[in-house]
Amino acid sequence: MRVIFGKSGVPDRKQNLSQLYRFCFLMLGDSGKAQEVFQDTLREAARRAAEGVLPRESFWLFREARWRCLEASQSDVQPEPIELEESEIHPRAPSQIQLIDPARLAVWISAAPDPQRTALALFYLDEFDYREILALTDLKLSELSRLLAAGRRQFQAWLDARISAGSAV
Repeated sequence: MRVIFGKSGVPDRKQNLSQLYRFCFLMLGDSGKAQEVFQDTLREAARRAAEGVLPRESFWLFREARWRCLEASQSDVQPEPIELEESEIHPRAPSQIQLIDPARLAVWISAAPDPQRTALALFYLDEFDYREILALTDLKLSELSRLLAAGRRQFQAWLDARISAGSAV
């Protein structure tokens, strides 16, 4: 696993390339498209580095990948906006999430409208704190809180329905 080094020469855990790919996968819900965006993002970083203009901004790779993911998903069939059922988040939610096939989680997250999709993808990577998610999404704290709370409650309702129906998660 290759790691991007921070300004101090110390590895920056949040610039881990496997996490960048996982972010693309959660944003797009399709491994082929995620791989393409991931590679395009790395090519852009290499090009900028060769020209000596690589941004020093924290999380630049994630910002670049986010915009590329949003652009890639615009050509897809867009879901109709609907009101999703919500459930209170259960204490067992983390163990329920561990049972889910990562592809199903990615498909569910990728169907959310942005910026909720970005906030959920960053949240479920479990690498970013709220301050960092705010910086990456350019949201206000109240907006981020509302989007994450609604998304997590909707996801809990989806989890409950899948588990109670006995279907493979």
